[in-house]
Amino acid sequence: MFETLILILDSTVRLSTPLLLACLAGLYSERSGVVDIGLEGKMLGAAFGAACVAYLTANAWLGLAAGISVAIGLSLIHGFASITNRGNQIVSGVAINFLAAGLTALLGQAWFGQGGRTPSLPDGGRFREITLPFADSVASVPVLGPIYSGLLSGHNILVYGAFLAVPFTWWVLFRTRFGLRLRAVGENPAAVDTAGISVTFLRYRAVIICGVLCGMAGAYLAIAQSSGFIKDMTAGKGFIALAALIFAKWKPVNAMFACLLFGFLDAVAIRLQGQSIPGVGEVPVQVFQALPYVLTVILLAGFIGKAIPPKASGIPYLKERT
Repeated sequence: MFETLILILDSTVRLSTPLLLACLAGLYSERSGVVDIGLEGKMLGAAFGAACVAYLTANAWLGLAAGISVAIGLSLIHGFASITNRGNQIVSGVAINFLAAGLTALLGQAWFGQGGRTPSLPDGGRFREITLPFADSVASVPVLGPIYSGLLSGHNILVYGAFLAVPFTWWVLFRTRFGLRLRAVGENPAAVDTAGISVTFLRYRAVIICGVLCGMAGAYLAIAQSSGFIKDMTAGKGFIALAALIFAKWKPVNAMFACLLFGFLDAVAIRLQGQSIPGVGEVPVQVFQALPYVLTVILLAGFIGKAIPPKASGIPYLKERT
């Protein structure tokens, strides 16, 4: 049972990584007052860009840079539509999702002719697992050995980066001048503007940070967790990340635990596929696959208490003329 638990928790960490990165991306954007429904599209575009460049160059780092660049580009489109032109942020985000879904399938088929897929990545095109110091030596130690060697060790650099981003995000938001201004512009942009701080510039910086994190999430799916791009490979993870953000009430540490919860359900679903449960028998795989989405609906139906977003969230700011 202990070994099974370690395996499930190890899968939980891996599966929650893209959710966590996307959730933190949405956190920066929505804390600034910009609702971002387009997390899914940015992740998908980043995954495609990362896989293409990693395949052509056999360099995972160049693939990561490409994925981040694609996501930032999509973020700037969203920012131009919703911040500069004060368009509807929900419509802009949905448009980005459709744009990414269509372009990745079209370009994938045109460039590689494999139904929207990219070829398998060559050596060097993927981020490999990192073995922590002494992991092999302590593997036989009861309890602590499997936790260190099987759970903490053996992940790629993007996994460690995602979880290190949680305390860093907390520090940025609650211990820096930039974070104070970012939270203020999401609550009362008029007061920030009165203090002589550009609301537009702050919100653009927030959506660019959102693009960086979405780029990392998409690149993780294509060149770390998998070995190439698959059509629609995000499979709703951007929307689950948004649900986790609301569940976490727009707080970074809570966001981490919310994403781990969704990742745990996904890991349990994979583990129990095809197995018989005593007294129940073999449960269809679709039941386990639906669990994360069912939990999302249940949690957002009011079981987490009232989740109050930033007051200016989704409201374009129009500077008053004097």
